[in-house]
Amino acid sequence: MAYCKFCGSQIPSDSAFCPKCGAKAQDSGAAPGMEFGAKGGASVPPGPGSYKAPIQERKIALCIILTIVTCGIYGLVWFFNMVNDLNTAAPSSDDKTPGTVLLLSIVTCGIYSLVWLYKAGDKVDRIRTHNGEAPSSSAVLYLILGLVGFSIISYCLIQTELNKVAQIPA
Repeated sequence: MAYCKFCGSQIPSDSAFCPKCGAKAQDSGAAPGMEFGAKGGASVPPGPGSYKAPIQERKIALCIILTIVTCGIYGLVWFFNMVNDLNTAAPSSDDKTPGTVLLLSIVTCGIYSLVWLYKAGDKVDRIRTHNGEAPSSSAVLYLILGLVGFSIISYCLIQTELNKVAQIPA
């Protein structure tokens, strides 16, 4: 039995693709936890609460207050850091750099940020699954919140999940 290096799920030996994320089986094969979080080098087996990523925990209330006080400017910094932390905690082959995501979000007047919120929900679900928690449909929730103008709530929910796996204290 092999393990997917992208999501940590078990892949049956007769399967060509991961049943969870669809990655090719030959691209997989590492022990769970050894490749998941490869940018940060997490090397713990999967289990409830066992996965930690080399990211910094952020205080959500402070992020919200600074975003409001700076008329949204700190929100861009927070968004940039969140993209970077999510790419580190749950890397995938199609990750875009934080600068690219921020630039595309600004140039498209926020439309690309909705796409990113959906992808971020998938990554959060992968982190939850890897940590032994029940996955949910975070992608749809984050997208709906973004569509109705509550992206900051999505940011708070994403940051909460990132804080759960943060290895480096603030």
